Order: sequence, then C-alpha cells, then structure tokens
Amino acid sequence: MQARDPRVRRVAEGLAARSAFDADALVPWVVAGQAVGWLSRERAALLARWPQWFEVGASRVDLADSLASEPDRTAALDEVIRRLAEDGHVRGWRDERFPVDTGWGTPALALMERAAARFFGIRTYAAHMNGLIDGSEPMFWLARRADTKPIDPGMWDNLVAGGIGYGFDARGALEKECWEEAGIGAELSARLVARGTLDVLREVPEGLQNETLFAFDLTLPAGFIPANQDGEVAGHLRASPDAALDIMADCAMTVDATLVTLDALARLEPQRFAPDNNT
Repeated sequence: MQARDPRVRRVAEGLAARSAFDADALVPWVVAGQAVGWLSRERAALLARWPQWFEVGASRVDLADSLASEPDRTAALDEVIRRLAEDGHVRGWRDERFPVDTGWGTPALALMERAAARFFGIRTYAAHMNGLIDGSEPMFWLARRADTKPIDPGMWDNLVAGGIGYGFDARGALEKECWEEAGIGAELSARLVARGTLDVLREVPEGLQNETLFAFDLTLPAGFIPANQDGEVAGHLRASPDAALDIMADCAMTVDATLVTLDALARLEPQRFAPDNNT
C-alpha cells in the first residue's frame, strides 16, 4: 500500500536515488585497530604516497601504529590533507576540526580538517532544526543555501543546520548556528526541543557521507523573520507542508534536510503518511 499523499512516494524515490552505497566498492579505514571510515579504492591508492603513515592493502587501509597518540595522528593527517587539498582531492577548506572516532561520545583518536571528512568517510555529526511557525496550521521556515557553499549549493535546507565541530555538543552547536544562520537569539534558541537522531550513509562526489543527524524543533513567533548573519544563506521561504513536500518531491532539498523535515511532517500531519487503502 502507498501513502495517501503521492508526493510522499516521490520523496522516498528521490531519497533512494541519492543514497547509493556499495560496500564492495569501498575499503575500511582503520585507526588504532578500529574501523573509523570508508575509502574508495581510488582514494585509498592516493594514500600510498605516504607509506610511513598509511598501510594500503587490498581489503583495508590502516593508519600506521607508529602514530600512537591523538596529537601524532592529528599532525600526520594534517600534513597529508594539506597535500591532498593542494592537488585538488580535498575542496572547501573550513579551518574547522572534526573528531575521528568510533561513535558519538567516544574518545577522539585524531582530529581532522572538516573538508576531508567525506574523503576518509569518517562518522560525522550534524544538528538540524525545523523552524516551525506558531499558528493554527503547521508552517515551516526553510533556508536556501548560498550558491558559494562547497556542498549542495543553492539547495533548500532546514532553517538552521550545521556540522558539529570538535568540542561542541549537538545543542550547543545548534544554538551557535541559530544566530549565524537565522538571527535567532539565545532567549528563543533556549526553547529547542530535541527530536532524536537520523543516520545517513551514502556515496557523494566528495567521498562518503557517513553522518548522524541530531534533529530539533523550534517553534518561532508568528511575526519572526529570519535574518542570516554569516552569508551562507541565500534566502528564506515561509512554507506550508504542501510547499515543503513539493520541494522535496522535486529533489530540490538536501538529503539531510529532507529526512529531518519528513520526520517533522510525520509528527505534525501523520494522515499524509497513512496507507491509502484504495491502492
């Protein structure tokens, strides 16, 4: 049986088309005996340039055991990633560190420039917020990503979303992004409501997106108008559920934001997702 709203099926098909993952085409990246990422065979071959730090085999790539501490691993990776960036294999340098770890809350085995996270296929973390508008009917604020963004330029996104850098928790990272991306101050962002997590694992042009999304809702006053502060947002849209579904069905919204928005719609308007007994 299909959902009553046919756009829900189109959204699901669009997500599936953008979520390819072929484990046979990838090799695990192992640090201190623990699998922490995935590499395409082409990217693994590039790392063979540094045999003092990488053991590149047919079925896995190991970071050398001689790099026995987090600072040593971080320093070696920094040198490698800078060379990869100079050669055009890593793009969109951010000067922001992501942890290389085995799961949320586990110790960082190394720190890595954010731009290289997808090259190495490490687990990353992001916080996304549904900007709900207070009123009798569900309404969303959506944001359109600036055309200068290195990933998904010009696509629709949640009102506030961002990667969680080293040293931040999900709520703290999102509160920071609230001001930068939408001009939402501390008094409003203190009302964030956590809605759980969603996982994304898919091949992307930069490598692999292997990410846990922390989803939040924030109900904003009816008269609130978002105001971007950091130049990373091209514009905003006050969207009904129908308008949001149209955007998602056309694959004009990022995969991450589509998942988080669908999660909110399933809570706010579950009848759209109920099976149509006539199909």
